[in-house]
Amino acid sequence: MADLRQNPHALREEREKVLEVAIGREVRACRRQRGMTVAELAAVTGISAGMLSKIENGLTSPSLTSLRSLAHALGVPLTAFLRRYEEHRPAVHTRAGRGVETERAGTRAGHQYKLMGHLGGNASGVVVEPYLITLSESSDVFPTFQHGGVETLYMLEGVVDYRHGDRLYRLEPGDTLFFDADAPHGPEGLVELPARYLSIIAYPQLP
Repeated sequence: MADLRQNPHALREEREKVLEVAIGREVRACRRQRGMTVAELAAVTGISAGMLSKIENGLTSPSLTSLRSLAHALGVPLTAFLRRYEEHRPAVHTRAGRGVETERAGTRAGHQYKLMGHLGGNASGVVVEPYLITLSESSDVFPTFQHGGVETLYMLEGVVDYRHGDRLYRLEPGDTLFFDADAPHGPEGLVELPARYLSIIAYPQLP
């Protein structure tokens, strides 16, 4: 297993100021939208590739002159680099029993999907959909769901044999399965019912 060193609870280092990070993200986004490399943008603006990399990663405070050069080269107003600064960051709080029951494409008989929250357009560039799925005696097995993105399952109750591609995984309470959702997947064997698990799907936002 990879050595995971990132601490999600740690405060960012002091050098990563919020404004600097916001500017850097916008510069990178504008550059990528225009299909430019860092080297190409450096050549147009006269700013070194190393300095551009620091700006995009929020590691330095760019001068007003640098920002003007970048705005001119990227064809955007200078204020475009500031739009993510102190922007609203949404959160969704769903109280127990209050999720929205819904049907996903390909839903099978007896599969109860409860959408626990949804963030559409947001600064991360990723859409995340958390579902609480309940399987009962009347549930069909259906191991051939396919959709874009990645998916994480967390087993809460019951036992199911869950297929992903050519492998079968027995999921018991407390187990997690993380996978590429483009491969065929779904519950193939309902071992102990009722079964409940969280399904968290993440996929890129459409442009």
